[in-house]
Amino acid sequence: MAAEKPSGKALGGIARASKMSPEERKAASEKALAAKKELAALPKATHTGNLKLIDTEIPCAVLEDGTRVLTQSDFMEAMGMYYSGWIANNSPSDHSLYPAEVPHFLAQKTLIPFINKHLGHLQNIVLKYKTEKGAAAHGIRAEIIPSICDIYLDAEKAGKLGARQAKIAQKAMLLMRALAHVGIVALVDEATGFQKDRERDALAKILETFVARELQPYMKTFPADYYEQLFRLRGLPYPPEVASFRPQYFGKLTNDIVYKRIAPGLLAELKRQNEKDERKGKLHQRLTLDIGYQKLRDHISAVVMAMKLSKDYPDFIEKMNQFYPRYGDNFQLELEAIDHG
Repeated sequence: MAAEKPSGKALGGIARASKMSPEERKAASEKALAAKKELAALPKATHTGNLKLIDTEIPCAVLEDGTRVLTQSDFMEAMGMYYSGWIANNSPSDHSLYPAEVPHFLAQKTLIPFINKHLGHLQNIVLKYKTEKGAAAHGIRAEIIPSICDIYLDAEKAGKLGARQAKIAQKAMLLMRALAHVGIVALVDEATGFQKDRERDALAKILETFVARELQPYMKTFPADYYEQLFRLRGLPYPPEVASFRPQYFGKLTNDIVYKRIAPGLLAELKRQNEKDERKGKLHQRLTLDIGYQKLRDHISAVVMAMKLSKDYPDFIEKMNQFYPRYGDNFQLELEAIDHG
């Protein structure tokens, strides 16, 4: 049987090889072999799907090591982010300014302080993985998507963004309104079907990152603004006649508008820990300092902002249900499209 003649890419490869010197062919061969080894070593996607965010669907995957990722290029397109030669040529030459290997869509001088703040603990932001079909792909870990949004939101608040970047910040706000920092993991699992296969205690392990095993020292966590606005929204005079007075039911309101909306099952776990411990403390004292407490502070800031924008308590709860729904409530992850006109 006659050998099949090469065609297409194979024919082009032969033509290129014929023009190379022996040293160039050796170098090309070694490069191709290294690329194959790198591809073979990449973690492979075991579950894939599409996650509807903002006004588009973004391919996402769960890797064999349990890492959840969103495809970098599709995430950039959804957010209106861009790669350009200008950014590549004008990003800071001193890479020690950055906490990680920063991708070009973040490599802008004005974003450096905010990258350090929100992603300073990371060694890399974008990772390479192997798709189910075996091709190499670049992804962004799902759990840092909210932090990327925080970078743009903080930069906008500080007045550091140009007109084009401000549009990215607008989309970041829309995205943050629909996502909670832990909820993104569950959403990716649902979109890929991974929730059927994950370990039974997977969500419990996530919860452990929020709940401390030991009672933390007392810290003033709820600012005066929180209670002032809560008094106003409930139609109560502020300040009260007795400075330390707060209606007893404020505790139930706080459970609803704060702890039920930070992470799934968090309120129940905090109460369970408090009940079995002789040292009865405040719920926030049972949060881990590095993750749980920080997320609580971030959430309270958002709550106070929503309070200030609300005319009364029903209006406030409507905003909270829309932007920061309780875990366990059914809600639509449909974000209104931004008017680009």
